[in-house]
Amino acid sequence: MITIYHNPRCSKSREALALVEAIAARRQLTVDVVEYLRTPPDLAQLSALQATLGCKVADMVRSNEDEYDAFGLAQADDGALLAAIAAHPKLLQRPIVVFGKRAVIARPPELVTSLLEDEGA
Repeated sequence: MITIYHNPRCSKSREALALVEAIAARRQLTVDVVEYLRTPPDLAQLSALQATLGCKVADMVRSNEDEYDAFGLAQADDGALLAAIAAHPKLLQRPIVVFGKRAVIARPPELVTSLLEDEGA
């Protein structure tokens, strides 16, 4: 199964979803689309997602959102950043695609191809 944390209003997220669906259809995989603004991940889910991504928590945050500056997140530690994302899911970088034990922030959307086409995944 492939999971994509998706915002249908975001063009990059829509592009990534189209790639995910095409690859999933070809490989006969199911796709779980999580519209994270409607069903936000909780703190535990975000922590697990960060571990799967293998990135810094700061890489998961959309620093161009008003809330980023309003809450002073530039100097925040990992716990505060995760809590901010949990409380304000629009801060979550998008799209995020999870496949098996690996994940990628699909910016640019073409990054999903290497994640999903890698036979080692």
